[in-house]
Amino acid sequence: MTRSVIHTVLTILISLVWLANGLYAKVLGFVPRHQEIAAKILGSEVSFLAVKVIGVLEICLFIWVISRKYSRFAAVTQIVIVLTMNILEFILAPELLLFGRLNIVIAVIFVSVVYLNEFIIKPKAA
Repeated sequence: MTRSVIHTVLTILISLVWLANGLYAKVLGFVPRHQEIAAKILGSEVSFLAVKVIGVLEICLFIWVISRKYSRFAAVTQIVIVLTMNILEFILAPELLLFGRLNIVIAVIFVSVVYLNEFIIKPKAA
């Protein structure tokens, strides 16, 4: 496979992570744990709305990533969001995470793939 194909496949997979987490897990509410985490961090009064808003924003990230517009800025944005969210959850709600404190390892792997895809694998413009 060429770098271009690998980059395209990884871009699609990365974008699908945002779509699945935004639409399936949060907007449609199929992963109630997200609302529990939001309730613990933000308070139960706003957790339902917060999770829906976060889900919509994740769907927007899906569109942004798949569009490839401003892809370097999109990659940095994803890295900052994922690390910030996971550090907060690591500190404030580790017992609610799917893999507990090990979730941070998954987050680091994900942001590493985002970084590699955008800054290493992506073919240079001619």
